[in-house]
Amino acid sequence: MARCTAPVRGHSSASAAANCPACRGRYSRYSSGGDYRSYSPSSYSSSLTSGGGRSSGGGSVRSSKPRWSGAGSSILYTLEEVRALTPVRNSVENLANQPDLRDVFLCHAWDDRKGAAKELHDLLESHGVSVWFSEKDVGLGVPLLRAIDKGLANSRVGIVLVTPALLRRLPAEGIADKELSALLAGDRLVPIVHETTYEALREVSPLLGSRSGLNTAEEPMADVAAKIAELVAL
Repeated sequence: MARCTAPVRGHSSASAAANCPACRGRYSRYSSGGDYRSYSPSSYSSSLTSGGGRSSGGGSVRSSKPRWSGAGSSILYTLEEVRALTPVRNSVENLANQPDLRDVFLCHAWDDRKGAAKELHDLLESHGVSVWFSEKDVGLGVPLLRAIDKGLANSRVGIVLVTPALLRRLPAEGIADKELSALLAGDRLVPIVHETTYEALREVSPLLGSRSGLNTAEEPMADVAAKIAELVAL
């Protein structure tokens, strides 16, 4: 009975397996193509990037332009982003006959008011987007909740800047939680995840985490702001 030579010679190569009196039969069967398929790294990578909408690095491929993009726009979207933003765009168009509305209501954690929220606000305004932002729209002595109610009622779209600070605040059911409750009632909400993940968001707020949006881990804040500007442009 033929004995395998692997313990002595090893089968570190195809030729070694072919020369083994016990294994050469199996090797010849596999190498003939009857029962064995080989997958090269290149073929595996191409299967991720062709047709599946995902790159080999795990990020989504940006190759789509939604119907609301201008003819000269160079901004590209993933298919997932187009699907998520289309209902919001429909709401924007339905409110087009109300010219006095702000374009965007910015919901954010108090701790982000001078950091990420201010950066996003400034980027949006640089694109001509009118933004309701508590740092500038709530004056001294004005009841905060009442001001927020008016801001929500008078804005076409709500964007929620999801940061570690917001995730810490939401369980306390403070003002940010009340804003979210109002925004979640319709198709006018875009979550923007910044320095955290959708997985972490779903642990704190499954309802908000079920909404797809934009993510600064996949593209810079400036690109996110440009997409919001296109979304609300009329």
